[in-house]
Amino acid sequence: MSGSTTYLELSQEGGGAHKFYEVTVEGTVVSVRYGRIGAAGSTQVSSFPTVEKARAAAARKVGEKVRKGYAPAVQGARAARPVTRRQVSSAPSTARSTAPVLWRFRTGSAAFGIHVSEDSCWVGNQAGDVYTLSHGGEVLARYSLPDGVKCLVADDFWIYAGCDDGTVYDLSSKLPFGAYTIAPDVDIFWLDIHEGVLDVSDAQGKLTVIDHEDEHQWSRKSGGPYGWMVRADGRAVYHGHAAGVTAYSPDGSGELWHTKTRGGVLFGWQEADAVYAATSNKVVQRLSKESGAVLATYGCDASVYSCATAPGGAYVFAGDSSSSVYCFDAEGNRLWKLGTGSGSALSMQYLDERLYMVTTDGSLVCVDATDAAIAAAQQGTVPVARDVKSAAALPTYTPAASPMSLATVTAAPADGIVVQCVQEGSRVRVHVVAGAGQGYDTGWNVQFPRGIREPGARYVVDALHPAAGGFYRVRGEIRRLI
Repeated sequence: MSGSTTYLELSQEGGGAHKFYEVTVEGTVVSVRYGRIGAAGSTQVSSFPTVEKARAAAARKVGEKVRKGYAPAVQGARAARPVTRRQVSSAPSTARSTAPVLWRFRTGSAAFGIHVSEDSCWVGNQAGDVYTLSHGGEVLARYSLPDGVKCLVADDFWIYAGCDDGTVYDLSSKLPFGAYTIAPDVDIFWLDIHEGVLDVSDAQGKLTVIDHEDEHQWSRKSGGPYGWMVRADGRAVYHGHAAGVTAYSPDGSGELWHTKTRGGVLFGWQEADAVYAATSNKVVQRLSKESGAVLATYGCDASVYSCATAPGGAYVFAGDSSSSVYCFDAEGNRLWKLGTGSGSALSMQYLDERLYMVTTDGSLVCVDATDAAIAAAQQGTVPVARDVKSAAALPTYTPAASPMSLATVTAAPADGIVVQCVQEGSRVRVHVVAGAGQGYDTGWNVQFPRGIREPGARYVVDALHPAAGGFYRVRGEIRRLI
């Protein structure tokens, strides 16, 4: 039986919506594909008892979109709207000495994403490549994502990559999957995740908050464009943009405070009681999370692209647009300034007396930040940096092309956990139905990729972990149970 496809688009002038919606009926199966015009988009697949019910469901979906302004279109006739790429310049360092680099790994494209855990280092670049390395500089794995990586963030031991295709990918297992799908008209600049809630800042200076089930919660437009900072905790969501930093209540009920910074915010960091805003006007400013008051200012010699702290804010690090890296004490006194040797640092993180940076030339750089190594570097003595190479047989992991391309099993392994998609009103939710161990609350929802939620479908997962707010998060591989 031949299938039928309806393709619709909604494109608004002035930077508004620019998205498509495609419904295909093949017998009793309805496939819905949606996303930004010009992108592959996300896919949802549903099965129905009869062909008539499948056609009726497809007609309802098309009718809903037409009522919202979508119209029939020819796929490919309308060009994709360009995604904002961060335009950065990088001048040579004015520092007299170079930082003591232990090793560097060149990814081949400008890199913005970094995450350093107790076990490994992650770097994501504008070509869509994400690499994991050991702290000693051994390349362990590579993930190939469909579009450029804007940032990498972690939430407990889950790690996520926010990409230019509008998808946030979970990289916590070997097979990446889209954990969140950002609205097609949101141009991601930066993101953060706190207890499963995703916070997204974008090119227009808007903040969008999405819950653990990939459902939109709330959004706010702050006072300036170019939201290059968003940080979140249980107290607030901190949004840094061209006009300063604005703190909002986590539930979106209102603005808590706003602080105008010295220059537009280009990067943000947080500690327990303070947020740090790196600005275009050559400073990093430490703001009280409670009131927004400026507690300290750290002066650099050029626009500041990135910043980080040692635990508790004992030291503050900054990377400027002139390929220099700085260190300050908590009060704002500059302790040292050195050249990176690899361009300007676009993101950075400190761990165990090492400073890790990703740079404009696409390198992940590991700097020895011990007092002895820094003192020697200031006198012109640095180690010979080791250039890390990828192994020819390096495993490369790519997202599943569609829900149907997931691995399948006919029975759950003894240590596996079975979850099932359940229709609840207009939403498809996921619950635990069987699994290893005891104590699962079958009434809790499971955080699960929207694109593979199909009423009645069952999946096997390796592990589930409870999260604050009363839901489970998947750890490990997802396989279809057939």
